[in-house]
Amino acid sequence: MQKEKLKPMLFTDLKNYTGQQFAKDLISGIIVAIIALPLSIALALASGVGPEEGIYTAVVAGFLISFFGGSSVQIAGPTAAFATIVAGIVANRGMNGLIMATIIAGIILILMGILRLGSLIKFIPYTITTGFTAGIAVTILIGQLKDFMGAIYPKGTVAISSTEKLVALSKSVSTFNVNAIIIGVISLIILIVWPKISEKIPGSIIAVIVGIVLVKVFKLHVFTIGDLYSIHGGLPKFHVPSITIGGIQAAASDGFTIAILAAIESLLSCVVADGMINSRHRSNTELVAQGIGNIGSVLFGGIPATGAIARTAANIKNGGKTPIAGIVHSITLLLVLIVLMPYAKLIPMPTIAAILFLVAYNMCQWRTFVHLCKTSSKSDIIVLCTTFVLTIVFDLVVAIEVGMIFACLLFMKRMSDEASILGWEYIDPENDPDATDKKYVPDYVRVYEIIGPMFFGDSELIELIELKEYTKILIIRMRGVPAIDATAMQGLEKLYKQCKLANVQLIFSHVNEQPMKTMEKNKFIERIGSENFRPNIDAALKRAEEIGKQNNY
Repeated sequence: MQKEKLKPMLFTDLKNYTGQQFAKDLISGIIVAIIALPLSIALALASGVGPEEGIYTAVVAGFLISFFGGSSVQIAGPTAAFATIVAGIVANRGMNGLIMATIIAGIILILMGILRLGSLIKFIPYTITTGFTAGIAVTILIGQLKDFMGAIYPKGTVAISSTEKLVALSKSVSTFNVNAIIIGVISLIILIVWPKISEKIPGSIIAVIVGIVLVKVFKLHVFTIGDLYSIHGGLPKFHVPSITIGGIQAAASDGFTIAILAAIESLLSCVVADGMINSRHRSNTELVAQGIGNIGSVLFGGIPATGAIARTAANIKNGGKTPIAGIVHSITLLLVLIVLMPYAKLIPMPTIAAILFLVAYNMCQWRTFVHLCKTSSKSDIIVLCTTFVLTIVFDLVVAIEVGMIFACLLFMKRMSDEASILGWEYIDPENDPDATDKKYVPDYVRVYEIIGPMFFGDSELIELIELKEYTKILIIRMRGVPAIDATAMQGLEKLYKQCKLANVQLIFSHVNEQPMKTMEKNKFIERIGSENFRPNIDAALKRAEEIGKQNNY
């Protein structure tokens, strides 16, 4: 298989670029920027940072990932998957901690791409990705209830986790603002209904405009972005983080989580895009671009970014076919940042909450979740639900770690249950009319067949092999063994020693490629004798007869 080149897709797509395609990319980039504007602001606020940080992310990371990326149509920026993680890091370690964690994540992503590890993402079970995605959706929804209700937490309240936010909200019921709820409900209705009226103009833009007008015209007492955050327009500025050994150690775990999540979401978005345009992305190139984009984003005041499935799909639907569309999207947002950013202070917070409610609904995959619960095995359901609950109650780091441990343990248990060792049943030809269809095996020969992978989880299977007093030759049939590990190899070594003490000759039948290589490395074949490894059971039985004749058994 040919190695994937770490070559940005932009350089490939520009070879046969035409003015007609540029026009399509230009229009698509502008439309996607309009879609990304309110989302970037909303996701930044959900991440515990200011609204401009969301635009910085879409501008810087969006440009770098499109320029260096391995997908022709990927649109990158802040996404809902990161909101909870970023909010937690900012609350606990501040912006400097977030910058350090994201730089570490960027370095990890670049190394993953250089080392060609893009394909390893497939080893993260679907149940885990579905579980934490649904969990993140719930945490986003819980996090926006305060702004949707117009609630004011009691003074001194620290609410970082979802459970803390629910407790704080329950203590703030008396502060719920009817005006805020009305604006939130109207915004939510617009977001749900508008796509049925027009798909060209994003519903989020309409909801923002209507929300601003209602608050201003009716002079409603509703918190706006300007009431809670200071708005700064203009170009993003370069930030140099304070680097210390302690800071790096503290940020390492968060950096690893950001890197894994960025890799999963970006490559998932690439796969979805491939299906829509019938193409093939370069996964390792995309990982390198994600690393560059994330480092660039936080150095210029942004937050972690990754490929956004919804914005990527919108790019494709509007005619974007090359990374130029993603670059145009970033430049358009930069112009908005310079000219229109001060007006963002007028956006009502309930409208932002409504936009994030819809984002959470779209990402929760509840139908997939329910389908998995109905159709999957018990072990898969345990992994799915455990990851989901831990994401909500604790955080994504704990959820992924525990989910992976559960998935691995339950998978090994399942493989162990599937593995078996069967001894051949010996039939007297005189008493069994169907004996003519069976293979002839001399009395001094025992045949055992092992089925399933031989690893530490089922190494005790080898102990089930019994040697009779009259057994002189033992045949181990291994056609059903795809792989063997060191623990199982030690079990075979122990069996060999038992056979040697009992003067029993071992013969192996149909040993597959990986077990054969493992036996060669351990010099096991040398001890048994290569002539005692046969390609099939007939050849193994023939070898047993030869040994029997030589020794007059």
